[in-house]
Amino acid sequence: MYFVKVYVTYKESVLDPQGEAVKGAVHRMGFEAIEEIRIGKYFEIKVAKSDRPVEMIIEEICDKLLANVNMETYRYEIAEMEEA
Repeated sequence: MYFVKVYVTYKESVLDPQGEAVKGAVHRMGFEAIEEIRIGKYFEIKVAKSDRPVEMIIEEICDKLLANVNMETYRYEIAEMEEA
């Protein structure tokens, strides 16, 4: 079994309105040194071993469901879990 962490964020060229709102709040709190905040999504996925490579499965899920590939980018980390 595999444990996969997927991180989805807006592409650098896309305005992140939530990130801008949080940055404004942080500045109002007195943290003027903060130059940028970007908001994203985080997913934890457990994948059973199969005949397909886990990377192929995760790429397909991200491309078709978890990320809007026109506006967002994603990265993932895969760790193999010990079977109980």
